[in-house]
Amino acid sequence: MSNLTRRSFALGTVAASTLAACGNGIGSPGAATIDARVDSTLNGMYAQFPGTRDLAAKASGMLVMPLVTEVGLGFGGSFGRGALRVGSSTVDYYSAASGSAGLQIGAQQFSHVLFFMTPEALLEFRQSPGWAAGADVEYAFRDQSDMLRAETTTSLAPVIAVVFAQTGLRLGATLEGTKYTRIIP
Repeated sequence: MSNLTRRSFALGTVAASTLAACGNGIGSPGAATIDARVDSTLNGMYAQFPGTRDLAAKASGMLVMPLVTEVGLGFGGSFGRGALRVGSSTVDYYSAASGSAGLQIGAQQFSHVLFFMTPEALLEFRQSPGWAAGADVEYAFRDQSDMLRAETTTSLAPVIAVVFAQTGLRLGATLEGTKYTRIIP
């Protein structure tokens, strides 16, 4: 890959992430605003997917991203802000960002929650200067009845991701390659 191509990719990723940040609806990054949106997102998730209450009860912690905006036109990116909850308390705030290149066009918004099912997974996330979602994340999808699959609650995966409330003109939401970074709101 030539320097011009690398530079173009980096510039495209930054531009897409910036564009996504402008339209993600989060507005003020203040702690009270993020907490209110996290509460609303959790209430909506619990109402739509009652099985997630069991996941929350078993989890060591949850990272709640109320709204992530993803855009792509050749180059793409996503951005959102959220909070890490341990029990019912917010312990940290995070941003989520990703960049991509390839055949892509469209935009979408979605919410997601990462359930850290072991204390070790939560500790690794919290101690990391920038944790990236990878192959170790198990995704929970809804079936025809809009309920989470039963095997999700008995999974031995250290991190379970629930992606929901998708809107937009882009198919599929994946968290692979998304980098989570602690922020001070």
